[in-house]
Amino acid sequence: MSILHNKLPLQTPNLTAQNIDKIAALFPNCITEMLDEEKSTPDHKVYKRGINFELLKQMLSPDVVDGDEAYEFTWVGKKASIVEANKPIRKTLRPCPAESKNWDDTENLYIEGDNLEVLKLLQESYLGKVKMIYIDPPYNTGNDFIYADDFMRSQDEENRQMGMYDEDENRLFKNNDSNGRFHSDWCSMMYSRLMLARNLLTDDGLILISLDDGEIGNLRKICDEIFGESNFVTQFVWKSRQNKDNRNLNGVSVDHEYILAYSKLSGVRIFKGEERSGEGYSNPDNDPNGAWASANMAGIATESQRPNLHYDLINPATGINYGRPKMGWRYDRKTMAKLIAENKILWPDSPSGRPRKKTYLNELSGNLPGFSSVVGENLFTRSGTVEIDSLFEQRIFNFPKPSELIKCFVSQITAPSDIILDFFSGSATSAHAVMRLNAEDSGHRKFIMVQLPELCDEKSEAYKAGYKTICDIGKERIRRAGDNIISERNTANAYPPPRRGIPCVQIGHQQRKRCLLFY
Repeated sequence: MSILHNKLPLQTPNLTAQNIDKIAALFPNCITEMLDEEKSTPDHKVYKRGINFELLKQMLSPDVVDGDEAYEFTWVGKKASIVEANKPIRKTLRPCPAESKNWDDTENLYIEGDNLEVLKLLQESYLGKVKMIYIDPPYNTGNDFIYADDFMRSQDEENRQMGMYDEDENRLFKNNDSNGRFHSDWCSMMYSRLMLARNLLTDDGLILISLDDGEIGNLRKICDEIFGESNFVTQFVWKSRQNKDNRNLNGVSVDHEYILAYSKLSGVRIFKGEERSGEGYSNPDNDPNGAWASANMAGIATESQRPNLHYDLINPATGINYGRPKMGWRYDRKTMAKLIAENKILWPDSPSGRPRKKTYLNELSGNLPGFSSVVGENLFTRSGTVEIDSLFEQRIFNFPKPSELIKCFVSQITAPSDIILDFFSGSATSAHAVMRLNAEDSGHRKFIMVQLPELCDEKSEAYKAGYKTICDIGKERIRRAGDNIISERNTANAYPPPRRGIPCVQIGHQQRKRCLLFY
């Protein structure tokens, strides 16, 4: 046994831990914390990773299973929302060439209908193929949240809802703030959809979710379960308001929104980074290594911590002794001697000065500087409104996101042939952004837009202009934006044709004509 001591581990592998890792990879929301009774004492509690078997049953069973629950984020209707996400549906796809544009020459899709159903239908064809998902879901302000899910309501609860029906006789509920399950219903709506959305992402894919302070805390907890806490990327801050809001009684003008980002897997660089401007680099002494900038060489460790970094630094050409900084130097004697021999040290004329190092532009890492978590400089909600107003030549949609904001993320995250999904499409800002970027960099990115056919207010300018649903606005925006991009290309003679055709397909119950639409 001693002969193999250096090659074999001193203990057998922890198969239980390995199995938990496998389950965590498939169902991160089923991993929880539990008391380690073997290691805990009356005075010191020790916790370990465990599996929430009741929740795992929900992932693997079509029925809601009752049972004790460990530490988790929960609400009324959560288990039912998990079952709803896993429940199969009977729908068919039918082409609609009459409503399509460039039917034979596009891969872009616009889907009109309930996004929960659509996400289920996309599982087979787009599993693991979507590089980026961006959604701008309802912020749950009390009047912006319409959904078709039931989430195990009693008949009495249904009778108290002020709802309506779609053309497939699915009841649509409006989530107003008088609803006793105001937050629970929003969480259930998001949870089931995000479960399905995760499956569509590529291994290096990313989901971005716009939201405000109202539900951002709940959304973080939901995403931690579905994507795993380790896959949290950041919570971007967007200064969405250009002018101060003086309506709040507390005197605070809330000028920002958030864009929450989670990756499919951790440990993968997803954002390309900001372009380097070269600002601060120059070559005044005609250094053969090219443009350089002056960099600090002072250390960050005490002499007791790193004694090899504490020494007097002397210019061998002049004999001037510059002493040592309080925290030593950044490089040891050997490395410093190499830098001196290569003429990469800048020597001050005075002994009281601090020698610095030349850092060359061409020696910087191939990775670009990090992408800032503060996004959308000089892009406001008003920018999105002006953009869509100019397309339709009237006020047709309120509070759209600026397409430049979405385009920035698409540019950072995707390659020229990737797929981008938005299943809360609204006015189809994401489609506009993808088409614009394709025109700029000759890309062939494909978009999939999904939108519930929510009725426009009959008193609105959109309805008066002939747009009966939000989908009508989104479809027309894609047409107009595509035509504008082509016109700009022809004028500048610079851009290739964007892939902006819109083929139609219908999805619905096999017995019905009224279906969902692909564009």
